[in-house]
Amino acid sequence: MTATTDTLADNLAHIRQSIALAKTRFHMTQPVTLCAVSKSQSAEAIRAAYSAGQTVFGENYLQEALTKQAQLQDCAIAWHFIGPIQSNKTQQIARQFDWIHSVDRFKIAQRLSDARPPDRPPLDICLQVNISEEASKSGASGQELLELALQIKQLPQLRLRGLMAIPAPQQDVAAQRDQFRQVRALFEHLNAHGLQLDTLSIGMSGDYEAAIAEGATLVRIGTAIFGARSPKIPTDPDLATKGAV
Repeated sequence: MTATTDTLADNLAHIRQSIALAKTRFHMTQPVTLCAVSKSQSAEAIRAAYSAGQTVFGENYLQEALTKQAQLQDCAIAWHFIGPIQSNKTQQIARQFDWIHSVDRFKIAQRLSDARPPDRPPLDICLQVNISEEASKSGASGQELLELALQIKQLPQLRLRGLMAIPAPQQDVAAQRDQFRQVRALFEHLNAHGLQLDTLSIGMSGDYEAAIAEGATLVRIGTAIFGARSPKIPTDPDLATKGAV
């Protein structure tokens, strides 16, 4: 069930406070952006969250996102695409989104760069790394990340900002932190080679405090804001089992 307008505002206030407390507890000073994961949510729910001060929203499914974007054109929303990307969807994604978190192949990056309108700023992107090496999830391996990043850095209409990961769910905070620490190590490795990355997109509703402890600069939170989602069949069938947030 989708949360009411008042509940959405309360949930957002609680999460913002939790982010601030986590930064204090773990002695972290980096800014942390809250990306509200709005897949399966209505345009009305997004508008309610926007009215409560939330401006960054993440979507997984292209067709669903395009419908909501058309209904929310009057809102100054920064749209982040966080789902796996099919080659035949790159043109619309490059035109309709401000950020892409799920680039894991040079072919996809090149198509996004080619499709980005020249009158718009370069598209901000993160490389998705499959840190848990799960077959059900998209993402480049840690071993191929540096070569991929150096290639993508040369594409004119993209701006490589950082890394995104969706580690395997863990209940133990120490295990959560260990996986995020591995992502941070890859991030630091890339920066040691001159990449100048500034974004670590790690942490979701169940583990964002552990992610902040390991340097997250962006957390992707859905159910803790909007409530539990109703099961749905994605509009893009190939996304049914990958990239859940």
